[in-house]
Amino acid sequence: MKQIPHPVVLLVSLLFLVALASQWVPTGQFDRIEVDGRQVVVPGTFEFGEQQPLDVLATFLCLPKGFKGAVDILFIIFSSGILFGFLQKSGALVRWVGRLVLQAQGNRAPRLVLGTTLMFGLLGMFVGYENNIALVPIAVVLSTALGGDRMLAASMSVGGITIGFGFSPFNPYTVGTAHKIAGLPLFSGFEWRLALCMVSLGALMVVNWRYFQRHRQTRSDEPSSQVYPLRPSDWLHGGLFVGTMGIILWGVFQKGWYLNELSAVFCMTSLVYALIGRYSHQEIGDTVLQSVATVAPGAFLVGLAGSIKVALETSQMQDTLAYFLSQGLSGLDPASGIVGMTFVQSLMNFLIPSGSGQALATLPIMIPLGEILGITRQSTILAFQIGDGLTNLVNPAFGGIIAMLSLCEVSFSAWLRFIFPLFGVLLGLALLFAIGSVWIGYGPF
Repeated sequence: MKQIPHPVVLLVSLLFLVALASQWVPTGQFDRIEVDGRQVVVPGTFEFGEQQPLDVLATFLCLPKGFKGAVDILFIIFSSGILFGFLQKSGALVRWVGRLVLQAQGNRAPRLVLGTTLMFGLLGMFVGYENNIALVPIAVVLSTALGGDRMLAASMSVGGITIGFGFSPFNPYTVGTAHKIAGLPLFSGFEWRLALCMVSLGALMVVNWRYFQRHRQTRSDEPSSQVYPLRPSDWLHGGLFVGTMGIILWGVFQKGWYLNELSAVFCMTSLVYALIGRYSHQEIGDTVLQSVATVAPGAFLVGLAGSIKVALETSQMQDTLAYFLSQGLSGLDPASGIVGMTFVQSLMNFLIPSGSGQALATLPIMIPLGEILGITRQSTILAFQIGDGLTNLVNPAFGGIIAMLSLCEVSFSAWLRFIFPLFGVLLGLALLFAIGSVWIGYGPF
């Protein structure tokens, strides 16, 4: 794990690999019909087509097109970075976290690590993924105040959000889309998925607790009420931040807001922070540009990841890859079939990082195949969720994780070295849940 390529090199290499594959992989396409406003694949209709090889110009055109397609994510990275830039400039965030740490000094500090991990896991489970990008810097400040490091901050926040979102029984993008495709009641069978999610978060909590116990640093500036006095303006800053989060939750759940609306709210809050702080035009400009510079590397990697998706779409290989992968699973017994489905979906997630996109491309093939193997639709969808959700922990093409790691100032290669042992444990647990779902007849069909 010490020779992991830099994420820029890795992503560009993946782009070139897709371009190279397009020279010999034929295109293919399934017929699609519209169901509830979505284009759904019709099983058994796959037909090969002529190759659509990417020449040199087409390959490099995927780069600007990838950034263009990821613009919503790029801007929320910048807007959330600016918001926390103003909040950090005010000092209010540091003082509020300092007061929180006062309540967790000594033996109570590890409990705060456990509680923070669970909190971010629940945010991922109920709020979403990119919607939580703005909250990641809180973990950085909290970890530093407790005597932890930035890797602990990343594990608490990025790890918690990724696992909570990936295994959420109420994930509208993966489980919701999958249930619509399968014709099952929305979020049905949530109990089994909830158990998997909570067991996985519990494993992450244990890892974070042990890491904190081994790497905890004794701080010379141990928090105290004298070092972190709360000012009247801090209450205003804190109240505005809590109010902003409340507005975001209301908008997400009641109005169907997504990234653009969240970015707009972040920008409005940043403007209010600038007015409250009575900063000069020079201070405002410097704060904005410094904040953007901090998150710019992660945003750049998000755009690079988007170029891979563009390359697959341009070469029209997505359906062909889904077809070939599904063919290798025919003839297996149910237990082996569910394991094979999980690995196929895991591989597909590196090619199609979008959860809903992967569901639309693969489940119309996997669901009939599962039924042939004696696997219920719920179990097939569980295999899809595991393959899609768990591999996001180590998938550089999944732009959100790169963005969050950049806010923690943790490199992707360092993250892989840290998270890979836990990834293996979680994969084993998830496969046990998948096989168990076959044994109990996880239904309905």
